[in-house]
Amino acid sequence: MKKILLIFAIVLCAAGISLADGGGFDPAKLQRPDLEKIKAKTTDETSKYYYPKLLTKFFANDTAMTVEEFQYFYYGALFQEDYDPYRPQYKPEELQRLEPLYYKDTHTRAENEEMIAYAKAALADNPLDLLQLKYLVYAYEHNRKDILARIWKYKLNHLLWAIAASGTGVDKDNAWIVVYPRHEFDFLNLSGLAVQSREFEEPYYEKVFVKRHAPRDPEYYYFNIQPILEQYYIKHPTER
Repeated sequence: MKKILLIFAIVLCAAGISLADGGGFDPAKLQRPDLEKIKAKTTDETSKYYYPKLLTKFFANDTAMTVEEFQYFYYGALFQEDYDPYRPQYKPEELQRLEPLYYKDTHTRAENEEMIAYAKAALADNPLDLLQLKYLVYAYEHNRKDILARIWKYKLNHLLWAIAASGTGVDKDNAWIVVYPRHEFDFLNLSGLAVQSREFEEPYYEKVFVKRHAPRDPEYYYFNIQPILEQYYIKHPTER
């Protein structure tokens, strides 16, 4: 497990997601998420992991959250009243208007400000929008808002590490766990891997195929979507 996480750390660094920007993250500090414990703590008003408390800390312009708090914050989303694994993107028509900007190699200051404004609004709607976190960091960096860029890169790094610590992805027994299906693609793409396709495997796994960097590299990785399905059917029992 530690060896695979170390390899994964190298992939993250190669993708520009530097551990140096992540507060010296130590993979040994995180175990695979205990979802029952996370549910209990994030719904307990007396707990330091109570979800509204974590939400307030996440939006603070600092890097005070610990790696454990990020794990509770990421997986605690599953147990919140407004959780919907298939929730639509924030203001899709606005996102469609901005989409051409995301494919440009360079941007004006005004274009970066547009991306910042949308990203902040989208994150207020869904704080776990990994792509908008990426665009927020990019736009802050290119508009020379270096302190804000470092703060939000720290947050993005630690959310990615929370996912990374949930498994290795190499087989079903060690499948990674995400709280939104689109995070499968986001997580791998942000880690420097080019996603090609995915397929569902019973009873609750998704196999995501990636482009290999070398012949010995894995051709695919596994994600366990059982927690997503459980929470979805709790809220939509007629769809079973």
